[in-house]
Amino acid sequence: MAQARPVTDKERERVRELHAAGKGRNEIAAELGRGGRTISEIAKSLGLSFARAAQVHQATEIRSADLAARRATFAIKLQDIAETEAAKINAPHTYWDWGGKEHDFDTHDAPEPTPGDKRAYMSLVATAVDRSLKLSPPKEEGGADKVGSLLTNLFDTLRERHGDH
Repeated sequence: MAQARPVTDKERERVRELHAAGKGRNEIAAELGRGGRTISEIAKSLGLSFARAAQVHQATEIRSADLAARRATFAIKLQDIAETEAAKINAPHTYWDWGGKEHDFDTHDAPEPTPGDKRAYMSLVATAVDRSLKLSPPKEEGGADKVGSLLTNLFDTLRERHGDH
């Protein structure tokens, strides 16, 4: 069995320098041509540690905060979509058709969408609001329930008004 070569003062000093430069144990081991265990023993004798739990925890918190901000931004986009599409439910609508023997393109305007199209708009609005609320729930107590019941009442009223049951 081969004997381990002794650690030199020069190597100890180099471990101290590389550690101070933020290098990890495995990076230092590769640079000095030593095993990770040897580098850990040198570091311990110098009073150094490769424990980075606090840094990892802080980086994780920062990443989580960044993701929360991105979700909130996307929730706003979904809310904008919901509001835009909800405005179309009773607005004039242009229908188009492409076909016939000559493959003609034709359009016609209707005072409002058909009941089926209104149902599609309502479904789109409900989905966008639901996803928005899941990405960024309201802070106040019971906020999501209030919004959900508000939307349910809105859709029930629209169905009653237009005979969709």
